[in-house]
Amino acid sequence: MRLVLVAVARAAVVQGLVVAMAAASARGVTAAAVVAVAVVAAAVVAAAVVVGVALAAGADEGEVFGKELAMTEQRTCSSCDDTSCGAQKQRSGEADQRFSERQAIASRMCAIGKKIVVLSGKGGVGKSTVSANLAAALVMAGKTVGLVDIDIHGPSIPRMLHIDGMPVQGTETGILPIELPGGLKVMSMGLLLRSKDDAVIWRGPMKYTAIKQFLADVEWGPLDYLIVDCPPGTGDEPLAIIELIDKPDGAIVVTTPQQVAVQDVRRSIRFCEQTSVPVLGIIENMSGFICPHCGNRSDIFGAGGGEALAKVAGVPFLGAIPMDPQVVVSGDDGKPFVQSEPDGETAKAFAAAIRPLLEGDGATGDTNEKAV
Repeated sequence: MRLVLVAVARAAVVQGLVVAMAAASARGVTAAAVVAVAVVAAAVVAAAVVVGVALAAGADEGEVFGKELAMTEQRTCSSCDDTSCGAQKQRSGEADQRFSERQAIASRMCAIGKKIVVLSGKGGVGKSTVSANLAAALVMAGKTVGLVDIDIHGPSIPRMLHIDGMPVQGTETGILPIELPGGLKVMSMGLLLRSKDDAVIWRGPMKYTAIKQFLADVEWGPLDYLIVDCPPGTGDEPLAIIELIDKPDGAIVVTTPQQVAVQDVRRSIRFCEQTSVPVLGIIENMSGFICPHCGNRSDIFGAGGGEALAKVAGVPFLGAIPMDPQVVVSGDDGKPFVQSEPDGETAKAFAAAIRPLLEGDGATGDTNEKAV
């Protein structure tokens, strides 16, 4: 029976890809972009086929699902008694399909303690570097962590964590995130492309669908934290993730010191205000350069812009992260600098910046307890 089910599942995946490629040819959409969504959607198609074949053959549910059946039941909205959850009731005028999708996302998200989005109104401020090292530092502090990269057009996380090119696997109930040796779970559009040079040429609705699948179809499992690396700006992707998660626990806003960046980051804070997302704090990245030879500090991009913005906006200032050539080396080598250079000044500054998050979670101790 198991071999038959596996064969049917694989056939469903292949059929999903064939249909997607046909659609790409007919509509002129880039093949790489359609394949990316097809891989995610095909896992769900495979799951439905597997269940149908198994039940039609008279297989016992315990035989088909084993321990996963119990885990699935725990995640369903029908077995949840949390009356405060927005997914418990269908909204007025809400289509049945939309309600089902909301429940699918809620059933995944309710197993996650805190959902934190990393934002910036300006590109090039090191937001993905902050996201990757935040996730790594939380893992090193003994937390179970997921990292989802929703930068559809320019995903950087796979390269930063040295997982680009790793294949994504499907299960009966969804798709598996890439799991690093220390336990960090990662999902990114960059993992679904055939080539790292493929461009994803999508408009808003397709990006929304992909982000929705990252939440509903990925087997995140129980986590203490889910870190969301957003692209710069206040457009489709940040708006989609906040709407789909429903109630993120907060946002970390990343800026650099110079006023041109600070001005754009003000818009991210206003975005959080208008979407009712608490700002957990501001991180000022690239805040000065300390010469490794003489020890003198040079404020290449100015200094203090992030801290001044935090005071004006009335939000916490989490700290200033100095520039360090080792950050570039670590990113290119696919290893977070909080792990590769834990005793460096930059890593120490980053550890200090995230300490309020850990203290708010009741965590204590050294962030170097566990390697990623």
